[in-house]
This record gives sequence, structure tokens and C-alpha cells, in this order.
Amino acid sequence: MNILIALGGNAILQEKEKGTFEEQYSNIENTAKKIAEIIRMGNNVVITHGNGPQVGDIVSMYEWSKDKLPAMPLPVCGAESQGMIGYMIAQALGNELESIGIKKELGCVLTRTLVDKDDPHFKSPSKPIGPFYDKEESGAIAKKYGWTMAKENDKYRRVVASPEPVGIMELDIIKRLHDSGAVVICTGGGGVPVVRNGNAYEGANAVIDKDFASSLLARELDTDMLIILTDVDNVFLGYGSEAQKPLGTVSADECSAYIEKGEFGEGTMKPKIEAAISFVRHTGKSAVITSLANAEKAAELKAGTIITK
Repeated sequence: MNILIALGGNAILQEKEKGTFEEQYSNIENTAKKIAEIIRMGNNVVITHGNGPQVGDIVSMYEWSKDKLPAMPLPVCGAESQGMIGYMIAQALGNELESIGIKKELGCVLTRTLVDKDDPHFKSPSKPIGPFYDKEESGAIAKKYGWTMAKENDKYRRVVASPEPVGIMELDIIKRLHDSGAVVICTGGGGVPVVRNGNAYEGANAVIDKDFASSLLARELDTDMLIILTDVDNVFLGYGSEAQKPLGTVSADECSAYIEKGEFGEGTMKPKIEAAISFVRHTGKSAVITSLANAEKAAELKAGTIITK
């Protein structure tokens, strides 16, 4: 089967880790073992990934050192994060495949994602990036750099615009690589957002939700399945309550009804559900939301929350 695997942030950086290269690469090596097993099962995979902490750190480094080094705009920082994370995934997965006797070409495609310059999300920043700050730090940083900050639990993070993806600029080359049997790593962090301005494209100061972009890419590639990996085994109703209930196999219509009831967290599980629903409704195929630990079983539709038509 052809499967698109969207890696969640915990596949790269675990909670409470500082984000050192050693930490991130160790996590990616563990992730690579799971992906290699899915490939060994006979599947052809495309891999996408998040970049929230990494792109935020890159932006922060530029801002903090701009007295000595020129700061780069957010789209460039997004591209940098794609290269950094893509390298680590390719290195770890290539090593793992070789260790189990599988010869596969791997290709990292720096991806731009087209968005509408009139998208209303540009006026209401909502996508968290970068590190967490306490209230006092948050206020000082917002004042110094002109950032928009939002509360997340008892901490604060910078938020930026997150427009809807409408096209994958590098779709044709991704498709050719995928059709050739290569493992493609692409659309990192949802892709670098670009807008059409007359006869040219230009980068947009935004970060695209990687699950929405992954869903769009999976549809355009006509993959057989979309797997969204996160930090829980299943989607839950009443998450965090004593009465929380895991969802097994559920229809797209049922998921939409749960969203209308406010069941899933904004910015956490809700966009994953919405991305899965979109894929299922456009293709008639299944999407799975589960943890990295269940990745191989998910590829056989034997674990996680399975969303069907």
C-alpha cells in the first residue's frame, strides 16, 4: 500500500526535553525503527513532520542575535527547519533500513505550500511556535519583539498566523519520487507558506498546520491511507476526565458531530480529526490517528482511532 505518515512533534522532541541534537536524533532513531517496519511490510511511504518547536527556536536565535547577525524572515526559518529535520529523518531511516537489509532510495524535498493571501487566518494568529515562557517573560518578550503571545495551560507561547493550505508547489516531483518507490520526506511543518503576488510567489509570515497539509498531500498523491501519529493511542471523548472514552472505528460523519459538540481540543486533537475527515471524504479511504508505538498495527488498521467513510 501507499501510506502517508504524518509524524507528530513527540516523534522528534519529547516533553521536557531541551531540544539538543542528541535528544532529537535519538527520538528520530526510535521513530525510524517503526517506519522501517512499515516499509518491511511491503508499503511505500511518504513522511511528513511537524516543526513547531524547531522553527520557533530558529526564529528566536535570529531575534536574540540580530545585533550581530541579520535576522531571517519566518518563511526562511521554516525552510531551515525542514532541512534540519529532514536530514535527521533521512539519516536515521536510511541507517535503519540498511541494518535490516532493505535497499531504498530516500529523498528530502524542501516543500512550499500555497495559501490564499486573503485567508482570514492572517488576521488572527493562532499557531504556537517555539519555547514556553512564564507570564512575566512572555510580557517582556512580546513588548521587545512585537510578538503575539497566547496562554497554553499555565505557560505562554508565541503564536503566528496559520492559513489553510490550498496547493503543494512541489507536488509533481514528490509524486514522481513516490511512484518510483523512493521514500519521500517532504512538507515539513506543513511546508513553507507562499502566496501568489501577480506573476510571482513570495513567502508568507505564517506556519501551516502540518496535519492539514499532510491531508491535502495524501489526497493529491491518492495514497491508500493517512496515518497521523501523536502522543496518545486513540482519540478520546471527554479527554482528561474520569469518563474519557477511546474511539475505535468511527465514521467521518460521527467525528464531525463530535466536533460540533466541542469534544476535541482546539490546536491539539481537533485539527488532526479535521485533517483525517477531509482525507476520508475526498478519497473514501481510511485515516488512522494513534501513537508511534502503534504505528505498525495502524498500517494494518488494527490499532488507533480508525476514521472511515
